[in-house]
Amino acid sequence: MKTLVIVTHPSLETSLINKRWVEELKKYPEKYTVQELSKVYPDGNIDVEKEQKLVESHGNLVLQFPIYWFNCPPLLKKWLDDVFAYGWAYGSNGGDQLKNRKAALAVSAGIKKEDYSEEAKYRYTLEHLLSPFETTFLYCNADYRSFFAFYGTENAPSISEVDKSAQDYLTFVDNL
Repeated sequence: MKTLVIVTHPSLETSLINKRWVEELKKYPEKYTVQELSKVYPDGNIDVEKEQKLVESHGNLVLQFPIYWFNCPPLLKKWLDDVFAYGWAYGSNGGDQLKNRKAALAVSAGIKKEDYSEEAKYRYTLEHLLSPFETTFLYCNADYRSFFAFYGTENAPSISEVDKSAQDYLTFVDNL
């Protein structure tokens, strides 16, 4: 089955990494469905039933976003709160729509990888900062497959670095 990629970026058109990743994914519509939340829901009013059906119609789920204040953009948090509802994503009466579904994250981080360590300025690894997403997927009995990251977007990466990351990203998604 195809992979659903939920992209949440408030200004994708000005993004370097996320925009390039989306361009690459869209070259293969037979493999990936790209759902750009900021484009589909500019007012933030999420059609929960539509989004749930979209998730149900795909095999794998990837959440793609830039790290904002060491978290996800607010629209993705709202999407998770609304779509991963009791009785659908979890719960004692049903709630198994994510059970065994492979799920992963794809994130772009402004700071360098070495800044994400216990000894560095910010004192936490990216793994640690993304652990609430992993825990959410585990709570919903999904098959969490880790994350793909591009570090250092603030350091003006070269076109070749960006292109390589796009290829590496597709490989990551294909190997879920």
